[in-house]
Amino acid sequence: MNLPKNKNKRVVIIGAGFAGISLAKKLRKLPVQVVVIDKHNYHTFQPLLYQVSTGGLEPDSIAYPIRKILKRLRNFYFRLTTVKKIVPEIKEVHTDIGTISYDYLVIATGTRTNYFGNSEIEENAMSMKSVPQALDIRSLILQNFELADNCNDVEERKALLNFSIIGAGPTGVELAGAFAELKKHVFPKDYRHLNIDEMEIHLFEGADVVLPPMSTSASTKAKKFLEDFGVHLHLNTIVKGYNGDLVKMSNGEEIRTRNFIWTAGVTGAAIEGLDPGAVIKYLNRYKVDRYNQILGHQNIFAIGDIAYMETEAYPKGHPQMAQPAIQQGELLAQNIEALLKGRPMKPFVYKNKGNMATIGRNKAVVDLPRIEFGGFFAWFIWMFVHLMSLVGFRNRIIVFFNWVYNYINYDKAARLIVRPFKSKI
Repeated sequence: MNLPKNKNKRVVIIGAGFAGISLAKKLRKLPVQVVVIDKHNYHTFQPLLYQVSTGGLEPDSIAYPIRKILKRLRNFYFRLTTVKKIVPEIKEVHTDIGTISYDYLVIATGTRTNYFGNSEIEENAMSMKSVPQALDIRSLILQNFELADNCNDVEERKALLNFSIIGAGPTGVELAGAFAELKKHVFPKDYRHLNIDEMEIHLFEGADVVLPPMSTSASTKAKKFLEDFGVHLHLNTIVKGYNGDLVKMSNGEEIRTRNFIWTAGVTGAAIEGLDPGAVIKYLNRYKVDRYNQILGHQNIFAIGDIAYMETEAYPKGHPQMAQPAIQQGELLAQNIEALLKGRPMKPFVYKNKGNMATIGRNKAVVDLPRIEFGGFFAWFIWMFVHLMSLVGFRNRIIVFFNWVYNYINYDKAARLIVRPFKSKI
């Protein structure tokens, strides 16, 4: 791999998500060479992917070039590639464009969709972990509506207009709410000859509540908001299979649908090569100490969703969200500086800033460390936090004006089939 050699230590960061970007930014003033590796040349603001899927935003509103984010780093290099293997014995990372050596290696690869070994669902489901997948969902939705508008078979038309979302965590709840808003405000204007009442939104959850990670108050409020939107909730229900047409449930029931979106779980995106004892197999995440060092590997760290750190406050690891990832990245930069200067590192302590989820217009729930609330004010807080968390002033302006336009006009402007989705079935 074409990288210059110099006297500075080389820090290789695999992954440009929240954790990787947070770390790289904080390394700006250190005498190190920073190399960021990612399979995309942009950072994705994943909390707003569902708005790309449902036509509320264009993908360039929530994506930002990695090189531009890190342009102020004096000794920074980016390589667009996929990592194949890590060889810790010789401090090398093998990629599909060559090999790179490191002094410190940081794995921030995040997660991928977990289908829990169900090959039928994996083959036929739509997932939403990346911009291309979000665009596929958007295209599928609009293509199925176009087919439904020209369909004489009632049962086939209902299948085309049936939306099944598996998993009632924040992503599933936000998707269900966005689909409900499309049904209420947008599709009746676009498809005036369709009976929009035939469109059904089904949300499946294996637990007995929606938003299981959040407070009871947030779950209760979110459930009511969804029911008010007309979303059909299937709690205590495990989806056993989907063959491209039928959703098979644990209670023996079946539902026909051509829109099946899986948001029911994630697993770590671990990389081949490290000591098998460093990976928790059922989670596929690296077990790290309080300094984010991977067990058994002194100069290799893991941060963000891929890292599993047990503490007294979080005996099952920290929540796989943006804030723990950002905070771990920031602290690791301080600890790398400490290593360079021969000082002791600081242990990671997560500062919980709260959780939130939006269900739709004027409807959201927020859990802060000392207060829980929902409704319009929660929705406003959700918008403000997400707007200010976006990378780049341009993206904030574009998203802000899109949201204002959507709010005033009850519309979602990005209803474009720019890359038709081709089903495997």
